[in-house]
Amino acid sequence: MAETPNCPQCDMDNTYFDGTVNVCPDCSHEWVNGADQDAEVDNIPRDSNGAELMDGDSVTVIKDLKVKGSSMVIKRGTKVKSIRLTDVPEEVDCKIDGSSIVLKTCFLKK
Repeated sequence: MAETPNCPQCDMDNTYFDGTVNVCPDCSHEWVNGADQDAEVDNIPRDSNGAELMDGDSVTVIKDLKVKGSSMVIKRGTKVKSIRLTDVPEEVDCKIDGSSIVLKTCFLKK
């Protein structure tokens, strides 16, 4: 049986191969062994169509979204102005109807 390498992120040896990638259950890091192991992950925020998002962009919601902890629903086609990028590339911060909300970029289009 082939040895799985230590996690490159947390250096723990509790890793396993799930058929396509190596997984570290301690820090949830996934990586591929081989030549592309050192390749950087694209940390550029992108909308559902792959367009790069920037601070201050206007976007449109592509799906009705229920807001957790509220009875509010953000309807499909809602225009959101002046988004702010967060530390997480898959999320943007914005204001809708006076409420500050974090939206996933997969539900937005530029």
